[in-house]
Amino acid sequence: MSLIVVGSMAYDAIETPFEKTDWIVGGAATYVAYAASNFVKPINQVSIVGYDFAQEELDQLKKRGVNLEGVEMKKDKKSFFWRGRYHLDMNTRDTLVTDLNAFLDFNPVVPESYQGSEFLMLGNITPSLQISVVKQMKKRPKLIAMDTMNFWMDSALDDLKQLLTMVDVLTVNDSEARQLSGETSLVKAARVIMKMGPKFLIIKKGEHGALLFHEDKVFVAPALPLEEVFDPTGAGDTFAGGFIGWLASTRDISFENMKTAVIVGSAMASFCVEKFGPTRLKELSRPEIDARIRQFVDLVNFDIQLV
Repeated sequence: MSLIVVGSMAYDAIETPFEKTDWIVGGAATYVAYAASNFVKPINQVSIVGYDFAQEELDQLKKRGVNLEGVEMKKDKKSFFWRGRYHLDMNTRDTLVTDLNAFLDFNPVVPESYQGSEFLMLGNITPSLQISVVKQMKKRPKLIAMDTMNFWMDSALDDLKQLLTMVDVLTVNDSEARQLSGETSLVKAARVIMKMGPKFLIIKKGEHGALLFHEDKVFVAPALPLEEVFDPTGAGDTFAGGFIGWLASTRDISFENMKTAVIVGSAMASFCVEKFGPTRLKELSRPEIDARIRQFVDLVNFDIQLV
């Protein structure tokens, strides 16, 4: 039931209309690992950090069952750093600073001890690096999932299209789906994208839930109505972590179980936004997670009589 997670481990400075923090751990692989570790262990992490990445943060990940053998430390560079400011609607943000630092040297290497992992989550990094990870796997994982973004659609489209022929699941947001497909309708966009390679497509719609597509099937997952969104940073990566963590724990990649995985991912993302960074994810208990998942199920359960 092992899972490989590839992506960034970083530090963020986040400003919302209500509060701000100048230094908190972040990065896609960090969020994915914290979410997925609630369901499956070990999490075989592949990333890179600088000399400033706190040992305390690494120790916390280890306690959660995250294997750090594949995490390189650059002793002469700082860690990847991002600073951003959210607008009042909390759906849009401005990137103020992006310092790649050690991440400039990221050349992911899959350790021998990671070989044989059944599930692979490719976080949002350069498509050529994602391709290199897939090619390093001596045996193809049971399921390969990936995330990407509009920047790579603009700057590395050929590599991205090659990668799409190598994976099973693609997760994007609605604007990215429209850009990649050239279609306005998300249903048409899904059809176009799945012809590019992935068997399953998840289109995230933020506060409006998510759509799961497979062949001619579609599943609409709700979003939990929240009174307050404290910090949306990492919510998409947390969704991915919950999703792939559930699949890895059950080893069932049927469409029916994918539907459950989307609900689990949505539940994990709803926790993420409650505090800055991954703070809420660090303190979660399994009973809390199970209760939140039941809330999502209740959103779509109803009895009806037709006369």
